[in-house]
Amino acid sequence: MAQALKLFFSAHKVAQVAASIAAVYPAFNRRAFIGFSCDGLADLELMPRAQRISQGLRAYLPARYEQAVEILMLSLGPPLSATENNGLEPFFYLPHVFFVRDYGLSHFVISMAAQYELTQRFTAEFSLRPYFETQYEACMPVLERWACDPNEHVRRLVSEGTRPRLPWAPKLASVIQQPQRTAALLESLKDDTSLYVRRSVANHLNDIGKDNPDYMLRLLEGWAQDAPAPRRWLIKHALRSAVKRGNARAISVLGFGAAPDVVVQSVALTPAKPQLGQTLLIQAALTLASDACEPVDVLVDIKMDFPGLSGWRQKVFKVTSGLLAPGETLRLQKTISLQPMTTRTYYPGEFMFSLLVNGTPLP
Repeated sequence: MAQALKLFFSAHKVAQVAASIAAVYPAFNRRAFIGFSCDGLADLELMPRAQRISQGLRAYLPARYEQAVEILMLSLGPPLSATENNGLEPFFYLPHVFFVRDYGLSHFVISMAAQYELTQRFTAEFSLRPYFETQYEACMPVLERWACDPNEHVRRLVSEGTRPRLPWAPKLASVIQQPQRTAALLESLKDDTSLYVRRSVANHLNDIGKDNPDYMLRLLEGWAQDAPAPRRWLIKHALRSAVKRGNARAISVLGFGAAPDVVVQSVALTPAKPQLGQTLLIQAALTLASDACEPVDVLVDIKMDFPGLSGWRQKVFKVTSGLLAPGETLRLQKTISLQPMTTRTYYPGEFMFSLLVNGTPLP
C-alpha cells in the first residue's frame, strides 16, 4: 500500500473525526478518543489505522450499538455529488465503515441503513461483505432494491460489495464456491446507465472468471447476444484477464475468430540487450499469409515470460486490435518498463517475448 496513503489518517484527521462526533453528541470525550486512536497510530498502515479509529469510536460512543450508529449517521457530511475526482477526503468515513462491519452484524436493519448512507459518502463495500456472507437471505431483497436506487453509489455497492476478490478485503468464499449467488444482482445492473456501475460489474465478473471461468463465459456469451455498445464495453472489460490468458472462448465472445495465418516481420528490440531498470521498445510488423484473400479481425497482445524468484512468471501487455486486410501491414510498437514495481520484481536472466494474435502465441 502506498506510503503516502496511510498518512491520511494523521492525528489531525483523528481530531477532525472527534469534532464531527462532538458536534452532534456533546457528551463525546474528544480528548480520550483522540488519545486512544493515536496511540501507536504511526506504526500502522492505512487499513489498520482506520480500524484503530473505529475501535476508538466503539470505546467512547454509547455502549448501545443502535445509539452509537445513530450518532455516527448524524455526524455525516453531505453525499458525494460525483463519482470521480473526489480525492482522498471520502476516506474520512473508512473508520465509520469499519464500525458497522465489526460491531453491527447482530443489528441487521439499522446496519444496512447505515451502509446505505455511508456508501453515498465513501463506499460500504468493505462492511457489506460479512453481512452478505453470513446473512445472505436477508441481504438479497435489500440489494435487489438497491440495484434500482436512483443513486449510482448505492447501485455500485450492490456489485462492488459482493465481488469475490475485492482488493484490500478478504475473499468472499461463498461467491467463489457458488458464483450464481450474485447472478440476479449483476443481471439487474448489466445495462446500468452509469459507467461507474458497469465498471464495477465488469470487475466483479473478472473476479469470478479467476475461479469459475466456465461460469463467467457462459454468462457473458448470453449477454453478448445483440448487446448494445455500453454492454459490449462491459463484456470486454470483464474478459480482460481471460483474454490475457489466451482463452479462446473469451476471445470468441469479443468477436475474434481463431488465429489467422499471419507472418511476423521486422522484429526489433531497442536496446538489443536491455538491462534491468531500462525501458524496452519492441517493434514488429504483421501481415497476412500470401494466400489470404479476406480481411480478418485481429487482437494483438505481447506476452512476456520472465524469471521470478521461484520459477517462470508471465505478464501480458495489450497492443492493439483491428482489421487486417490482404496486402496490408499492421505495424506494432510497445514500450515496456523493466523498472522494479511493488507488484512485479524483475530478476536477471532470459526474458522471452511472444505476440499473441487472437490468443495464439507467435514467437
